[in-house]
Amino acid sequence: MIRSRYVKTGLMFCAALLSAGCLDEAEAGAWAGRLSARSEVPVIGLSTGLHVAKDPQRMPTTESRGRRTPPVKAGERYPDAEDRNAGVPQSKNRKLAIIIDDFGNGQKGTAEMLNLPVKITVAVMPFLATSREDAEKAHQQGHDVIIHMPMEPKQGQASWLGPGAITTSLSDEEIRQRLEAAIDSIPHAIGINNHMGSKVTGDERVMSIVLDVCKERGLFFIDSKTNYHSIALKLAQTKGVPALANDLFLDDVHTVPHVQKQLKTAAEHAIRKDTCIAIGHVGKFGGRTAEALKLSVEQMKGQVEFVGIGELAMERSSWRPGTVPIF
Repeated sequence: MIRSRYVKTGLMFCAALLSAGCLDEAEAGAWAGRLSARSEVPVIGLSTGLHVAKDPQRMPTTESRGRRTPPVKAGERYPDAEDRNAGVPQSKNRKLAIIIDDFGNGQKGTAEMLNLPVKITVAVMPFLATSREDAEKAHQQGHDVIIHMPMEPKQGQASWLGPGAITTSLSDEEIRQRLEAAIDSIPHAIGINNHMGSKVTGDERVMSIVLDVCKERGLFFIDSKTNYHSIALKLAQTKGVPALANDLFLDDVHTVPHVQKQLKTAAEHAIRKDTCIAIGHVGKFGGRTAEALKLSVEQMKGQVEFVGIGELAMERSSWRPGTVPIF
C-alpha cells in the first residue's frame, strides 16, 4: 500500500499537471483513481480550479497554460523539450491588433491614443466634426484606419448611433448609398467594423449588402461581436469577403486596472492562438483606456508584436492594401 503522504503528493502533482494543461480532467481522474486503488486514502476528485503550487516560481507559466502535451502511443518516444517547442511561434509571431473605436468627434483620449508608442487601428465614425482630421492624423502617425460604421442595435437609443447609420428599415439602395458615402468620407480606410449593430449583424439582407460593398471597394470587415449570434463571418465566407472578428473588449469596465488586466488577457490569447484582436474606445473614459495602454505596452513588447488590423487581414486572407481609392 502507498502511504497517505505519497498519495497526497501524487494528487498535488496531478492537480499541477491539470492546471498546466498537460492533462485533461479524464486523464487526471484516471491517475487519481490508480493512486486511490493502491492506497488506504479515498480520492474524492480533482478540480480544474485547484492550484496547489503557492510558490509563484512553481506555478505553470502563461505560456504553458492552454498547451497540452499529447499522450504517447505504444512504441513512440516521449517528446523531449526540443520536440515540444518545435512549431511553437516565437514572440515576434504573436501578434496583437488593438482597435480603438469612436474616433471622429474630438472625444477624450484621442490625442493620447494617436501618440501611443505602438501601432494601433483607429476606427473612425463617419460624418462627425473631426472624422476626416482624425483619419489623416492616424495615417500620418503610421496607424491603420478603418470606418466605424454606425449600425442599428437590438436595444439602445437612436441618438447613440450618430449620423448616416445603417438600419434594418432602410431599403437596399439606401443601405448601399449610406455605406458608399461613409467610405468616401474617411480617407485611408482599409476596412469597416460595426458601431453597436447587434441587430444589423444578425440580419442577412442588410449584412449581404454591407459585405457586397466591402468587396467592391476592396475593404475587409471586422465583426465587433456585439451580437454573439452574428452571421457576419459566415456570410462573408460565402461571399469571398475578407473578414475578421473581435476577441475581447478592453474597457468593458472603465478603470485603468481592469484595462490592464484585459491587455494581459489579450497577450495570453495571442500567445496561445498566435494572434488576438482587442477593442477599446475613446470617449468619456478614453483617457483611462489610453493610460492603461501606455502603462502596459512597454512590458508587453517582449511578449507580443503590436500590429495594425491590416496585417492580420493579409495573413488570414488574400486581401492586400492599395485597392481603396486615394484621397
